Amino acid sequence: QVQLVESGGGLAQPGGSLRLSCAASGFIFNIFTMSWYRQAPGKERELVASTASISGRTNYADSVKGRFTISRDNAKNTVDLQMNNLKPDDTAVYYCKAAGYATYWGQGTQVTVST
Repeated sequence: QVQLVESGGGLAQPGGSLRLSCAASGFIFNIFTMSWYRQAPGKERELVASTASISGRTNYADSVKGRFTISRDNAKNTVDLQMNNLKPDDTAVYYCKAAGYATYWGQGTQVTVST
């Protein structure tokens, strides 16, 4: 059974940090591109960051470059998103996505940036 379980969301103040983690199981993790997406109320889901399966090459949305870092651990089947210097516009539900011979999504974790 495929599972993507996100954790680490919550409330942060502007300028603060949060670290999201996605634990994967049920598929061959190291051949999948792993990504984080987010969806704010009333907006479409958007790509935040991704990391390629073999090269580990990373890609970021312009809005998070220099503030967020995606990393994967193929031994532990996890992908993390370190979020620094958070802004209110980062408020959204964050989803973990695995893309390869199939596409899988996690259930999402809420991130709220507010005073």
